[in-house]
Formats: sequence, structure tokens, C-alpha cells
Amino acid sequence: MRSNKVDFLINWGDTDMAGIVYYPNYFKWFDISGHQFFRSCSLSPSILEEERDIILPMIDARCTFEKPLYYDDIITIITTAEEINNKTIKLSHEVFRKEERTGYGYELRGWVKKQTEDGIKAVPIPKDVRKILEEEVSTTSQTLKPHFNA
Repeated sequence: MRSNKVDFLINWGDTDMAGIVYYPNYFKWFDISGHQFFRSCSLSPSILEEERDIILPMIDARCTFEKPLYYDDIITIITTAEEINNKTIKLSHEVFRKEERTGYGYELRGWVKKQTEDGIKAVPIPKDVRKILEEEVSTTSQTLKPHFNA
């Protein structure tokens, strides 16, 4: 399945009073990484909405925290299309500090069509999109590289 990597620099505002990353940031990073994943395979959420009237709402999310992260850590999140079902896409996320995995989780997103009469409705994922998501391709998003001197 397709995957994408995104790097982040842990900022002071990402930490709690103990200097450890505050746990909701993982979900923020998962969301950003998920959007970058879709952009990396030419399925930008804004283009999907504009050209196909498709939105990708979050249905479920989960995270397991294995090791703490700290201010100035540089992390890499690897996002993979883990499951493509009829109307949902499950993206798995793994968070690494260098080679050490510090956490993992997933987000489940619906393939939902905006409709003028009934609001929104989950619809089947088209074959062309399924083919893109199922390709064995690994990319790296350059646009979110943190500004740091390593």
C-alpha cells in the first residue's frame, strides 16, 4: 500500500509542564500527516471537494503512546493506506524519533459526497482512487520539513 513520510520539529508549545509532548498533539500530527498523504498522491482534499464534491471526514482515531517526546526532538511520521474498504479509508501512522518508534495509531476517514438536497452521503470509493491508494509507493512530503540546523 502507498505510504508517505512527514518530518516535524517539536516546538515548546507542543509540550506540557513536564516538558513532554502533550498527547493531543499526536492527533494534530496524524491529521496533518493524513492530509499530506492525500496530497502526495494527487488526491488533495481541497481538489477532491472542488472536482468531485468529495470530503474525507474523520470517523474514528486512535493512538498508542510508547515513549515520550521532548522539546526540539525531530520526528518522522510514516502514514500508510492500511485498508481501503467500500466507503472508508484507514490510514495508519507510526511516529519515530530517529529509528525509535514512540507511538502509533490510525484514523478512519469516510469517502463522502456533498449533496445539495440531503447534505452528505457516504459513497463507494472509485476504482481510479482505489488503484492510487493500493500502489506500492513511498513518498516524502517536502513542504512540511521543519526549519532546523541538524
